[in-house]
Amino acid sequence: MNNITIYDVAREANVSMATVSRVVNGNPNVKPVTRKKVLEVIERLGYRPNAVARGLASKKTTTVGVIIPDISNIFFAELARGIEDIATMYKYNIILSNSDQNKEKELHLLNTMLGKQVDGIVFMSGHVTPEHVEEFEKSPVPIVLAGSIEEAEKIPSVNIDYEQATYDSVTEFIQRGHKHIALIIGPLYEPDISSKKLAGYKRALADANIPVNEELIVEGDYTYDSGLEAFDKILEASVKPTAIFVGADEAALGVVHGAEDKGYKIPEDFEVITSDNTRLSLMVRPQLTTVIQPLYDIGAVAMRLLTKLMNKEKVSDHIVVLPHRIEHRNSTKA
Repeated sequence: MNNITIYDVAREANVSMATVSRVVNGNPNVKPVTRKKVLEVIERLGYRPNAVARGLASKKTTTVGVIIPDISNIFFAELARGIEDIATMYKYNIILSNSDQNKEKELHLLNTMLGKQVDGIVFMSGHVTPEHVEEFEKSPVPIVLAGSIEEAEKIPSVNIDYEQATYDSVTEFIQRGHKHIALIIGPLYEPDISSKKLAGYKRALADANIPVNEELIVEGDYTYDSGLEAFDKILEASVKPTAIFVGADEAALGVVHGAEDKGYKIPEDFEVITSDNTRLSLMVRPQLTTVIQPLYDIGAVAMRLLTKLMNKEKVSDHIVVLPHRIEHRNSTKA
């Protein structure tokens, strides 16, 4: 444990603590010879300035809070990577917390972060409620949502158009002659990303005059196991689907393996499109056709937007929608 204090540095260098503080904070009002001496002592003693203490003086800890549902989920891990890299580029430290998608925990973490004097927060959640928005609006520092929907668009956010991406995928199935198309998505709240995907699915079917078969819509979570279970469920439907859109890559792996375990072939028996383009979509055979959702970019753009807001720069658009496209691989016949 490094217990060297600013007092030790001042005594060793034979200067005042104020002088050490000026050197540490890059204040130009220090003689070069004095600065050199202080820096040598800092180096020799291994003094690490306390970021929070420095923050009290400058009113900035140069720290950003990141609240994420689950870092072990590859979707959020890739988003967090984008946030981290841009934060590092702009010399911000990150405090990362997992909320387990639990509203009470999310709101508690928000207040904990604010108590730690962070300069801004990047927030991710599958379900942003009016209660969340109320808390965000009370926040003394800027908050940006990444890969998270907030219907009223009061809070800055970075996403893709999830409804359109699903519409595009399902329409592609329809154009290849599919009439029985299953949808496997995460928990349905209003509003959230899964409900947007459901709306895109229903709009694509309506535009093609195909009736919605509720038996082919399965709500689970984003996990591999829920993909396996969802596949079993759609096999019980009165009509077997020939194409499946899955709302998350990990669940899509469960769907593909569930089908293969029962002797089906992908894409011959079921065409599959997934929706995140995480590394998992390339790690399975057949490799998955996917909506290219630029996860790293969503994180990076959200962090860049936050740096602008923290520095009180002018922001022309606080609701950012990044482009998406469909990448064809081997789980579809296209």
